[in-house]
Amino acid sequence: MNAPTKTFNGIERAAVLMMLVGEEEAAAILQKLDPDEVRELGRAMFAVADVSEEDVAGVLDIFVACAVERTAIGFDPKPKIQTMMTRALGEEKAGNVLARITPPEAACAIELLEWLEPSEIAALIEDEHPQIAAVLIANLDPDVAAKVFELLPEASQPQILHRIARLGPITPEAIETLKDMLSRRMGASRTPAGLQLGGTRDAAKILSGARKATETRVMPKLAKLDRAMAKEIEEAMFVFDNLLELDDKNLGVLIRNIETDTLVRALKGVEEEARERFLGCMSSRAADGIRDEMEARGPMRLTEVLDAQKIVIATARSLGKEGTIIMGGGDDDYV
Repeated sequence: MNAPTKTFNGIERAAVLMMLVGEEEAAAILQKLDPDEVRELGRAMFAVADVSEEDVAGVLDIFVACAVERTAIGFDPKPKIQTMMTRALGEEKAGNVLARITPPEAACAIELLEWLEPSEIAALIEDEHPQIAAVLIANLDPDVAAKVFELLPEASQPQILHRIARLGPITPEAIETLKDMLSRRMGASRTPAGLQLGGTRDAAKILSGARKATETRVMPKLAKLDRAMAKEIEEAMFVFDNLLELDDKNLGVLIRNIETDTLVRALKGVEEEARERFLGCMSSRAADGIRDEMEARGPMRLTEVLDAQKIVIATARSLGKEGTIIMGGGDDDYV
């Protein structure tokens, strides 16, 4: 048995194994992991890409023969990692994951932003064109992106959010521009690569992570820029499951403002636990009536269920704006 020349931690040993198994097996493993685990394992696979054969033998002796024939260890790992990620996650998700985990020598200079505080990132881009700010923010994790977004000048926030929501494939030329900007500001120099960023969901996640006061201020201005886009972001920010975060009192008020027929159709498509959460905020007699009505109706078209849920969500948002119910589980804004 060969002794390894390096000390590997658990995730690095798992990465060596992933590089040893076939692409289909690796993809099957990735499908069972959480997004954060996929990113960590992907980064580790890049980190062990130049591992020596002795190290492989020391970590997993029984896979040495397979390592010689089946892996890209010691060579360019990107094609294999890209293939297995695509099989496991689909092309779009795999592209987003790879954009975040590819090492600096094969990735955009904005990876360097991970090492900066939100205030430092905001200072870097506050005087840049909104499109540049949008691309940079869209590449950050949503919680960090939300903090950076809040620190930017209020006048530019609607424009930046609008551009984030409209982002799509980013060309290498655009990434080169970003790299040059970061190089000037940070002394960085990296080779660019195309990225798939943004969209209404990313914009919604960023705004959801910001304070309620920021949402209240930005959304009306965004609606003036692009009413349809503002509506899409608003819908993406709040889904039916978010209603479960309401306390019993507020959920009860919401239920009393929903017609029985709408409530029956909306609850028809949710899990039993969520359904009982709603019914638990009603009288026993009313809850039994809803259950009987759902059973009597039998199977229901998904479009009917989703339309009913949209009505419930719209009613909840309307009641929240009126102050009739309190949504969001509290906020840290004080005046």
